Amino acid sequence: MTPNERATGGMLRRVQALPTSGARAAEIFADHGATFLAIPQLAYDVPDAAAHMNGGDSDTELLILRWDGTEFIESVRLPAPGGEDAEHFIIDGTAYIATASARSGKGPYEPNIVSTIYRRGADGWEVFQQIPTFFAKQWRHFTIDGRHFLALAQGVTIETAVPTNPRASAIYVWNEGRFEPFQVIEGLWGYNFHHFEVDDRHFLAYADHVGPSGLLAWTGSGFEPFQTFSDKGGRAFTTMWIDGQLQLAFANIHGPSVVYRWDGASFAELQQFSGSGGREFAYRVIGGIPYLVLVNFIEGTPQAPRTDLLSHIYSWTGDTWSLVESFPTFGATDAAFFESSGDLYLVVTNSLTTNVRFRQDAIVYAVDI
Repeated sequence: MTPNERATGGMLRRVQALPTSGARAAEIFADHGATFLAIPQLAYDVPDAAAHMNGGDSDTELLILRWDGTEFIESVRLPAPGGEDAEHFIIDGTAYIATASARSGKGPYEPNIVSTIYRRGADGWEVFQQIPTFFAKQWRHFTIDGRHFLALAQGVTIETAVPTNPRASAIYVWNEGRFEPFQVIEGLWGYNFHHFEVDDRHFLAYADHVGPSGLLAWTGSGFEPFQTFSDKGGRAFTTMWIDGQLQLAFANIHGPSVVYRWDGASFAELQQFSGSGGREFAYRVIGGIPYLVLVNFIEGTPQAPRTDLLSHIYSWTGDTWSLVESFPTFGATDAAFFESSGDLYLVVTNSLTTNVRFRQDAIVYAVDI
């Protein structure tokens, strides 16, 4: 059974299924007055090969689709092997998309490859810069005092994956028309960065699978450790300003995902969401009410994963997050809101079928309140 064959009811109404394969992220961006969606793909299925969530053919492409007012139409495909992420940003009026590539090949796989940054030219997207990476997971663009940074989450601890490219997560800075290394971030299996400001201070949240996940604080010349939240299982962070207070949500695949609240000096735990499998968040204020979407990836092990999980939507009641709806997902990896003609939509990327194959639809929902 596919996601499109299941009814959800409640807030979400399916309007489109997108034929993706191992979809790993949903990046919504505007370009020349139109809305676009970029979806990196980790792998294609290999006929007659044994099913495994880390298998498949990783010589994949980044899908870029254009919203025509009622549905997404494919616009272009860009080479992005083993696609894990796509980050759209603008510098001096020029648009860029940074792609994170985990690996290439059909097995054995090569994790020491380049991750490509594309630039929007007069004739479309063109290769701008290629960064040597090792099992790249995510790029995050942010600015501090007018300076442009790209944070790269990467790395694995697998005996068969031997780094020849730089293996640690890192931050790059824009300098004279290119990105150059700025700071190495200690971490063995990076998944996610999230930049935010509070009380005139800049922070960078970092999620790691096998090492500590926590906050780095900006010193004026670099980032230094500030607060740790979990020793392992980190997947993603997001922030929410609610009633003048900052909350920080942390997704953990191994245990409960947690919401923290800034107390003026650090983040204190506010609430746990039961269950494991947390992968990503989407946050939106709808009709004056804050909503938080938490998508769940898998439970179990990579050798025997359960991919058909419920993902959840919570609303803020004034003192706690309350579950308002659960909906079926299949190896869910990301979620993103967008608006069109006054209507609100949510894209959810699914990456694995129940029998651990990659050809699984991403779903576009209309959000009905």
